[in-house]
Amino acid sequence: MGHKDKNKSEQSGYDEQLRLLQIELVKLQNSLISKGDQILVILEGRDTAGKDGTIKVITQHLSPRETRVVALGKPSDSESAEWYFQRYVAELPKKGEFVLFNRSWYNRAGVEVVMNFCTKSEHANFMGTVNEFESILASSGITILKYYLDISKKEQALRLEDRAKDPLKQWKISPIDQQAQKNWNAYSKCRNEMLEKTSTVEAPWIVVKANDKKVAHINMIQDLLSRVSYPGKDKNLLKANKDIAFKSDGQFSKLEK
Repeated sequence: MGHKDKNKSEQSGYDEQLRLLQIELVKLQNSLISKGDQILVILEGRDTAGKDGTIKVITQHLSPRETRVVALGKPSDSESAEWYFQRYVAELPKKGEFVLFNRSWYNRAGVEVVMNFCTKSEHANFMGTVNEFESILASSGITILKYYLDISKKEQALRLEDRAKDPLKQWKISPIDQQAQKNWNAYSKCRNEMLEKTSTVEAPWIVVKANDKKVAHINMIQDLLSRVSYPGKDKNLLKANKDIAFKSDGQFSKLEK
């Protein structure tokens, strides 16, 4: 098989697998709507980790009325003076809603610390209260699914270079992106602390190895669907590769350095 034929075959296999998983997502959404359940998916990861693309394939065939993607910008002065979680609370899923946070309150565990956008005491306060906050949400009926997309330093460099060259992607470039490689080790330290201290029974962190975007898409959706219940689930489709998508508990050796 030639190189082009192999690529075509791989793309075809990915498309078919993705389609089957998207059908399962529609089944889940139908169940959510009929039962009035609430699902919150939190997506974190370094700059260029593939959060936008992952959200796109998850939401592609879902009802826009009951699906929301939340990507909050920098807080205003008045928001900065409020309780830290306040602006996020306003975006939580209502009954029957499937909500995805493209970055979340965990900004305070990563970018805000590294870039000195918050004080040490603000960071400490966040780390000391976030588990209790999520526990309250879980006990109120919200299912919280937290995913960290993990990429290598080399892969991030390639993706940053691609953004700089591609006129269709240049809107994604920010001053923070430009500091990503320089601050690689600082982000690694924050990532490890976040995964270690904020992964709980009610809201565990799932790490997804994301150097290969298509593999990451398939395995994250498989993992997500395996963690929720809905009628007509095809369990044979939902066997994620445990080397690609795995609970963060004590598996720091698997993370990109």
